[in-house]
Amino acid sequence: MTSPVYFQWSGEAMEPLRRFQKLCNEQFVVGEVYQLEEIHDRSQNSHRHYFAELHNLWMNIPEGQAERWPSSEHLRKWALIQTGYRDERSIACASKAEAQRVAAFIKPMDDYAVVVVREAVVIVMTAKSQSVKAMGAKDFQASKTAVLELLSSIVGVPA
Repeated sequence: MTSPVYFQWSGEAMEPLRRFQKLCNEQFVVGEVYQLEEIHDRSQNSHRHYFAELHNLWMNIPEGQAERWPSSEHLRKWALIQTGYRDERSIACASKAEAQRVAAFIKPMDDYAVVVVREAVVIVMTAKSQSVKAMGAKDFQASKTAVLELLSSIVGVPA
């Protein structure tokens, strides 16, 4: 795995900043072709706003629904799953009864997973990571907007 390197456009070529030259010599082979992709750093203010707003929405969930999400982290991961920011795995079982047993076995493995049984198939959904490494600025902003809009509608306040 390579470490990130910062480059500057010279008007003719992307040139690594001087302090990254040694790292480039270690990581890259002269003559090889590498793909360069611009990555926009995420705003820490946006990140802090997101988690503060999540906590605020969690604190204001109507009493009849509050037991579903024991923490704002449960609520965040559930909302990510509901808005499509999820990984999904299916397990085909021999019968509906076996699917129920498999689901009961899987559920305690991840407090945040949503486990659904459809006929003889167990579907396990887990939230995508919103870490800086896993999700770039654009995807983070889109997931943040989707989650806050969903939760605002549950709480009954405008997003």
